[in-house]
Amino acid sequence: MAKTAIATPDGPEDNGTGSGKKRPKLRDGVMKRGNTWSYVIRVTDPETGVSKPKWVGGFPTEEEAKAARDEARVKARRGEYIDRNRVTVAEYLEEWIETHGVEIKPKTLYMYRFLINRYVLPRLGEHRIQAVRPATITKFYRELSATGGRDGKGLSPRTVEYVHAVLRRAFRDAVEVEQLIASNPVERAKRPRKQSKEPGSVWTPAQLRQFLTEVASRHRLHAFFHVAAYTGARRGELLNLRWFDVDLEASEIRITGTASFIDGKRVEGTTKSGRSRVVSIDPDTVAVLKAHRQRQIEDRLAVGEEWRGTEDYVFTTGWGEPVHPDTVSSLMSTMLRRYNEPAKGPKPAEPLPRARLHDLRHIHATTLLLAGVPVHVVAARFGHGDPSITLRVYAHVIDEQAASVAETFAGILRNAG
Repeated sequence: MAKTAIATPDGPEDNGTGSGKKRPKLRDGVMKRGNTWSYVIRVTDPETGVSKPKWVGGFPTEEEAKAARDEARVKARRGEYIDRNRVTVAEYLEEWIETHGVEIKPKTLYMYRFLINRYVLPRLGEHRIQAVRPATITKFYRELSATGGRDGKGLSPRTVEYVHAVLRRAFRDAVEVEQLIASNPVERAKRPRKQSKEPGSVWTPAQLRQFLTEVASRHRLHAFFHVAAYTGARRGELLNLRWFDVDLEASEIRITGTASFIDGKRVEGTTKSGRSRVVSIDPDTVAVLKAHRQRQIEDRLAVGEEWRGTEDYVFTTGWGEPVHPDTVSSLMSTMLRRYNEPAKGPKPAEPLPRARLHDLRHIHATTLLLAGVPVHVVAARFGHGDPSITLRVYAHVIDEQAASVAETFAGILRNAG
């Protein structure tokens, strides 16, 4: 029976067959195998406490193998050693999205899949995940910014930022959960400069009032825009609202979840923060909701057996079905266009600037902060899990308010006693 050869620190041994062939010589954990060099270290399993040898090869020179060996020894002593593997970015992301998808909201998961398939896999998919460096990601972002869009056009900094958010989360799990890599290269990559547009700077309160007056005179869903503007609630949160969430006597609504459409199907889930909240409403908003409720009842009576409502949603179509999110977004653009360029009659002296539905939320926050409402109160109203989120998003408003603090204090003293 042939004896297996053993490499020892003292030199090669005969392989036991009498052939005289010698095994490569192992010196301080490094040896040459064919045309490349390898190293071996002992790594202790933190769960079992058992120490096992780990071989790593493929180094072109002895010096490179020794350098890698020294680095691996340090990491092994710290309990940070990562086995080398040939897992690609594509293989990892496919498994990651399936494994961690249950932790991600359906709409967010849909967007993650889109960004990964459209932008990441074509350019990074074949890279080994352990070979990805910060410079790799930085180069990838530059390519997206230059030619990553349709017809070879560059992507906006905002879209690149979305891609970055997905990769940062996925590679973070590769470090902390899967232990495939020692550190997250995405964290140290350089991203394109963000656009400096500040939220809430689109309309003044007077312009918002003009828009709401216009919608109230033209469309049955004007109550949606009124409630959005007067509460700062998100589009999906309002489209998920049921009448049992509305307490007109107490002048408040309860935000419990959100609604969206994914692949043509309505999907409902928790709010962005994962928590429900109560938002106070003013007497005018109470009156708007009462009138809206009455009109909805009249619509139901008029439709009769053809009514398609299965749940008591606050905002529905004329047939009782839940409103599609894209409907209210496009309706806002339509109302703005009709106001600025009416089919009949003169154009307004001051057309309203272009705005998105989500800008109503920003205008609400900006107006409250400039009026002196405490940041933590606005944060709670908006469903921000931490007031620091509000501070970060609306830092420009806080700075503007802070500029007048000195004069406010001086004015109080001037009028004292």
